[in-house]
Amino acid sequence: MTTQQKIPASPPATSPPEAPTVAAAGRERRKFTVAEYYRMADVGILGPDERVELIEGDIIVMAPIGPGHAGSVDIIGNLFVRKLGEGFIVRSQNPIHLDDGSEPQPDIVVAFHRDDYYTSAHPTPVDILLTVEVAQSSLEYDRDIKAHLYGRNAIPETWVRNLPEDCIERFTEPGPDGYLQHTIHRRGESITPGSLPDLVLAVEDLLPPPAAAEDE
Repeated sequence: MTTQQKIPASPPATSPPEAPTVAAAGRERRKFTVAEYYRMADVGILGPDERVELIEGDIIVMAPIGPGHAGSVDIIGNLFVRKLGEGFIVRSQNPIHLDDGSEPQPDIVVAFHRDDYYTSAHPTPVDILLTVEVAQSSLEYDRDIKAHLYGRNAIPETWVRNLPEDCIERFTEPGPDGYLQHTIHRRGESITPGSLPDLVLAVEDLLPPPAAAEDE
């Protein structure tokens, strides 16, 4: 049975709850812009192999990708590619541009097709129909911080593939305080993205076989 609840408004956070900060209590932290973020990469302050993303001016180290995470990204991404066909682009673990202080890298983005395949600029909220985050150790961060950020930036819908609980958490109705609706979808149910009303997906097809799920 689908579980639905209203999401109470909460102030935005800027780093994973588990991430330590060197900022002293009560001291303002130095925020970075997207332009500064790229300059740091250009001059070698950020290495080419570092897995980081810019979230509300903070450079956040992304969680390592385990086999359960990687496989789930492949399952969901390949399903969307098969089901959607032309007219859309399915991107995996590539940046999106939200504002001057945020350029996150969702695990999956479903965007409108563009002839240049976004080689001239990363997708922005007007280009995006759906973002998906796959979460295990990063569950609280993806659900409470990144999904909140996507909602405040008017991305129509975000899913969190919750590996520990083997379900899809769906966030809809974006607004200034994030998403207003949060529903949980489990095996045996179906799910339809709000921006793709003709696409009905079995939750079972978004998850690995039950035996594999037990090993995640």
